[in-house]
Amino acid sequence: MSQPKNTSINKVVLAYSGGLDTSAIVPWLKDNYDCEVIAFVADVGQGAEELEGVEEKAIQSGASACYVVDLQEEMVNDVITPAMQAGVLYEGEYLMGTALARPVIAKAQVELAMKLGADAIAHGCTGKGNDQVRFESTVAALAPELTIIAPWREWDMHSREDLLNYLASKNVPTTASLTKIYSRDANVWHISHEGGELEDPWQAPSDQVWTMSTAPEQAPDAAEWVTLGFQGGSLTHVDGEEMSAVAALEQLNALGSKHGVGRIDIVENRLVGMKSRGCYETPGGTIWYTALRGLEQLVLDRASLRFRQELGVKLADLLYDGQWFTPVRAAMLAGVQSLATVMTGEVRLKLYKGQVSVEGRQSPFSLYSEAFATFEADDVYDQKDAAGFIRLFSLPSRIRALTQGD
Repeated sequence: MSQPKNTSINKVVLAYSGGLDTSAIVPWLKDNYDCEVIAFVADVGQGAEELEGVEEKAIQSGASACYVVDLQEEMVNDVITPAMQAGVLYEGEYLMGTALARPVIAKAQVELAMKLGADAIAHGCTGKGNDQVRFESTVAALAPELTIIAPWREWDMHSREDLLNYLASKNVPTTASLTKIYSRDANVWHISHEGGELEDPWQAPSDQVWTMSTAPEQAPDAAEWVTLGFQGGSLTHVDGEEMSAVAALEQLNALGSKHGVGRIDIVENRLVGMKSRGCYETPGGTIWYTALRGLEQLVLDRASLRFRQELGVKLADLLYDGQWFTPVRAAMLAGVQSLATVMTGEVRLKLYKGQVSVEGRQSPFSLYSEAFATFEADDVYDQKDAAGFIRLFSLPSRIRALTQGD
């Protein structure tokens, strides 16, 4: 299980979670690189239970220090907010909770490594997933001089039993067991579930899969309404109360979970070439996303809306692929934020049995005019004008029929 020691690395900052994989990585790095290992823990809203005792676990695993960094505000303000303005949905469904967290996590890890004078960073991503690309692309963009160590691509351990035996040989305590049904990733935006019966795409997810939200069938029989307020595309109010975006998201998570909102079950295309099946719960994010789409219907003209939709698709791919720290992302966000300047107003939504729907919207930048749209008599629109418009609009078809007809 060991290799000849690499003595060119003196200090490594490891992205640490306290789980089985990263607990084993700490002593493995010391064994194989003869280096000091510093644990870096990103608090992205995964919950107090996951963070409880994480510093002690890191030290017991052999780390010389453990830094827990709260990144929730940065994640919500710097990544989630512009992503929602752009309307990102990977492959039309996935609100990308894991991918949205990675830019801020990887950036903070690099910053800590540079501050502490580390030679390298390490992560616990496997060679099959997207996250290895996201972490390492960030390092390449921000600190290419750092060495990247990815133990899953180096060591000869392949199973949970191998990892547990290795920890036992190093006298490192762990609460992990031999069986682990699901792989989960949680943050303030969502929770993802993979593994277990989900590896068979024909098999429906059991009740054990879902942990964040009520099943729609078991949700309250009475609908509930919530009104969101936006200023320049940023979420600022819930039911008239001003609050930070993080606080608003936490409130929407509770509300959406109560009504079974935000569950999806998809088979997605990973960047590395394979398909994977995952179940995702994004209750608050689904409400937020739906509200902004309702508001933009009111304030964006047709060409602007189409452009926003195109940017949303492109930015979703870019985020999923870990290309956040690139010039093209900056250019895309400039366009998104320009369009978002008119996304100010309120949206009223109805939550019921897993569904969220827009039931009212208003904005000082509204382009909707009842005077023009009414089916009643009006003095602002001469319907006779439509005949000339249609004649010119259909002129290419008319010419084609006249010149190419039989």
